[in-house]
Amino acid sequence: MRFDGQAIQCFMLEGGVAELRFDLQNDSVNKFNKLTLGELAEVIALLKANADVEGLLITSGKDCFLVGADVTEFLQHFANTEAQLKAWIMEVHALFCAVEDFDFPTVAALNGVAVGGALEFALCASYRVMAANTRIGLPETKLGIFPGWGGTLRLSRLAGADNAIEWIAAGEQYKADVALKAGVVDAVVAPDQVRAAALDLLQQAMAGTRDWRARRTEKISPLKLNPTESLMVFETAKAFVGGKAGPNYPAPVAAIQAMQQGATLGREAALDIEAGAFARIAKTPTAASLVSIFLGDHHVARIAKKAAKAGTPVQAAAVLGAGIMGGGIAYQSASKGTPILMKDIAQKALALGMGEAQKLLVKRVERGTMTTAGMAKVLGAIQPTLAYAGFDQVDLVVEAVVENEKVKKSVLLELEGQVRPDAILASNTSTISITRLAEGLQRPENFVGMHFFNPVPKMPLVEIIRGAKSSERAVATTVGYALAMGKTPIIVNDCPGFLVNRVLFPYFAGFSMLVNAGVDFLRIDKVMEKFGWPMGPAYLLDVVGIDTAQHADVVMGQGFPDRMVAKEKTAIAAMYEAGRFGQKNGKGFYQYVADKKGVPRKTPDDVSAILKPLVSQDQSATITDQDIVDRMLLPMIIECSRCLEDGIVQSPVEVDMGLVYGLGFPPFRGGALRYADQAGLQALCQKAAAFAALGKLYEPTAQMLRLAETGRGFYEEN
Repeated sequence: MRFDGQAIQCFMLEGGVAELRFDLQNDSVNKFNKLTLGELAEVIALLKANADVEGLLITSGKDCFLVGADVTEFLQHFANTEAQLKAWIMEVHALFCAVEDFDFPTVAALNGVAVGGALEFALCASYRVMAANTRIGLPETKLGIFPGWGGTLRLSRLAGADNAIEWIAAGEQYKADVALKAGVVDAVVAPDQVRAAALDLLQQAMAGTRDWRARRTEKISPLKLNPTESLMVFETAKAFVGGKAGPNYPAPVAAIQAMQQGATLGREAALDIEAGAFARIAKTPTAASLVSIFLGDHHVARIAKKAAKAGTPVQAAAVLGAGIMGGGIAYQSASKGTPILMKDIAQKALALGMGEAQKLLVKRVERGTMTTAGMAKVLGAIQPTLAYAGFDQVDLVVEAVVENEKVKKSVLLELEGQVRPDAILASNTSTISITRLAEGLQRPENFVGMHFFNPVPKMPLVEIIRGAKSSERAVATTVGYALAMGKTPIIVNDCPGFLVNRVLFPYFAGFSMLVNAGVDFLRIDKVMEKFGWPMGPAYLLDVVGIDTAQHADVVMGQGFPDRMVAKEKTAIAAMYEAGRFGQKNGKGFYQYVADKKGVPRKTPDDVSAILKPLVSQDQSATITDQDIVDRMLLPMIIECSRCLEDGIVQSPVEVDMGLVYGLGFPPFRGGALRYADQAGLQALCQKAAAFAALGKLYEPTAQMLRLAETGRGFYEEN
């Protein structure tokens, strides 16, 4: 017997052993797509019909076992009705059950990565042998769904309900030692021994020294929990997981409910419950949004990797300006393998920068994700300096001095004379035009923007800004450096505020107008946090720094005077004039007191004397919570559309990924434009018309009006 497909090969070895090898042609990884599932059905039929097969070895011809289901194909199924989606899931169940029901033992050799549907398939085998460097897990809840190919059933039977709940609800990947202890795999061996060890285990089962039939009976039978134990396990878990996930992420609790309902049932009935629950969850807006984020992440990564090919790898870097931001940039560069100089004119600033890097590294050591030797190596790769010595050896310098155009221009001009002619200069500015900053430089083609978000280690986004004279080599090299730092770079064209801040300040303008209409900022924060933002706009302003926001507000007004110059005094300006700068000086919209760990914690503070004079006519009684959401988000959505119209970015995907990764826009909403599509452009344009008196920030773009008229959305157009 031999099967040579495009995704699977199957052939006989000695002693009655058949080997099923996943090896998807023209792809770097194996995955369960339509082709693979179709060929799996063919192979199962051949194995059933071959009386010579006494055992099955399941392997991979690639560096990883499988990466799970093909998510792009998933979307096609998600577009079907709930009933159609369940029917498809049941077809996959039939395939996996057929493997589980073979009249001979099966062993899966897991190498590299085996996540999602890949692990669910491996759980069908009699045994699993795992390479020591392999990661396995069920990450589906991070996509707004849960394991729907038997994961809730088989994992709970093999590893126990507690372990299954933890693995599925957390959606994490696990190392080999954890998987072995949990009972998810049966053996862990060196990577080069995984196939041989799996074959040896298979031969033991074939010889009768291992009772593989008893293992199968355990997997397809009800869970061994009495009613009291079942109630305690599942109800406690639902309460805990539901509290952590919140109402906007229903998948983890739905998985536990499916597990609970199937706990007293046999395989077929439990799988039917799982499939029905999966189909229901897959049709939720949360699932659509989180899958969109997953695909968007891959999309912007492909764009960045393609762009980086035209650049030069950065072997050594420098950051000009220490402190918290400079220290964060230095830490990120050094921890990912690129040594970096950190220069400042003040020893105190250098000490602050090194202290920031050391603090971040100490946390990693305390968490067990880094050794003290590794910490020492990273710190050794950061060289603090008060002079330009060594700058003639670096490939790229990040300028991270104060956000002041005159200061930055002066520093950049001086810096250009200290580096090699081919070195790239990148300004970490949040609002100032890169084209303007390039004025006076001898080599403007080597100058770009590289906007990091604070805190640097936590925020994945870096905006790479192309000025009018920036060369493709400069842009590409900077993109490559951002990738090397473990960041998600998005290339944007130059304008005040670039992408993220350009759309953020209309959002803040909506906030200020609500405050001027008499709406309590505490209510606004509460409503927007309920909408899904990690912090409301007042709290966000305190974190950003109200002095920083005031400066940026002026810059944005100069850049877009038709809509970003406030007609009335804003809450930001009032707080700034009162000397309340937010967390940095302990008082903003809220008051801040450091806890035992030095983390500033917000507490309410009476700022009514500052904000009440801004209210000319109190309209708060007539403004609903939905009005607050609409008045906050419409200016942002409209400005996002303007960015597309102006060619600042090329696609809605890049806009939404920028907002999710740079601002913390609620991931379960999918980004501002995905949210707009789900709400409907026609409905949003009607709402904007109702707020027309508030000014041009609420005036829909030509793109929005066109889409509303045709009934399409931003993503459909692209």
